Amino acid sequence: MTVDVRPETPVARPSRGRGAGPSTPSRRRRRLVAAGRPWLLLAPALIVLAGLLLWPLVRVVIFSLQDYGLREIVSGRTNFIGLQNYVEVFTNSTLWAVALPNTVVFAVLSVTGTVVLGTLVALLMANLGPTWRTVVGSAIMIAWAMPAVTGTYVWIWIFDADNGIVNATLKNLGLMQEPFNWFTNPVSFYAIVLLNIIHHGFPFVAITVLAGLLGVPKEMLEAAEMDGAGPVRRFFSIIVPSLKQVFAVVIILSTIWDFKVFAQVYLMPGGSGSNRQVLNLGVWSYVESFGQNRYGFGSAIAVLLTLVLLAITVVYVRTMLKEDKL
Repeated sequence: MTVDVRPETPVARPSRGRGAGPSTPSRRRRRLVAAGRPWLLLAPALIVLAGLLLWPLVRVVIFSLQDYGLREIVSGRTNFIGLQNYVEVFTNSTLWAVALPNTVVFAVLSVTGTVVLGTLVALLMANLGPTWRTVVGSAIMIAWAMPAVTGTYVWIWIFDADNGIVNATLKNLGLMQEPFNWFTNPVSFYAIVLLNIIHHGFPFVAITVLAGLLGVPKEMLEAAEMDGAGPVRRFFSIIVPSLKQVFAVVIILSTIWDFKVFAQVYLMPGGSGSNRQVLNLGVWSYVESFGQNRYGFGSAIAVLLTLVLLAITVVYVRTMLKEDKL
């Protein structure tokens, strides 16, 4: 008797590929939940920021499109005039002859002075021991912590025409016969504001650059010194390339802060609008809005300043992103 033995035919089973598991709609729903969870956590903070920052900015833009003054505030009516306020801003001689030059030139000088002084102080602190570095760092942080209003009144007292230290010193040295009012001339006015801004802003640059200096390899500096490179050559050939991103950040941030200087100009004698030769964009916007009750025109100036600061901020953000990629 012959037995026919044949191999058992395997039963085909469905393969479990990458698509096996939960259904596609279920996986898609999980992905949406996972992607939306961070936004749900951020939602309360974003709502608060939108209410505190975004909505006032929107209101300023709406005001800039209106002829908005005390009459409109009392009556509650709106008087939209389109872009007429912006046309008036760009055709106003105050913009091109006073406000814009004062804002741009002052920002360039103040940023240059702040970065140069802060870098020199950082180089000094980098060569000090831990104890003296702490002492110097604590001393300069006092200038940074001083409120802008307090610091401005200190500089007003120093250059006061009747009782100021500067006038008294010059008179005692025989260099001046009559008291000189430093706040009437636009050049001397902004020279005092420049000293105020540099004194208040250089500690930030110094501490930031110092943090970068401490990360520069000492071996590179020692090797360059052995090769005969002097301090200036070592600074521009080694330190500056190593701290390129640091310098970019402090320069852009200082530019943003110095473009929107307000208190240091407004609180100076004549800076609140009585001397129109010293107006910058921020003070001009305030004077037109609350001094002349032309809130629409002042809002247009504020929007112009905001756009300039927004452009600088975009450059800052792009610089930070490049730094993160390095």
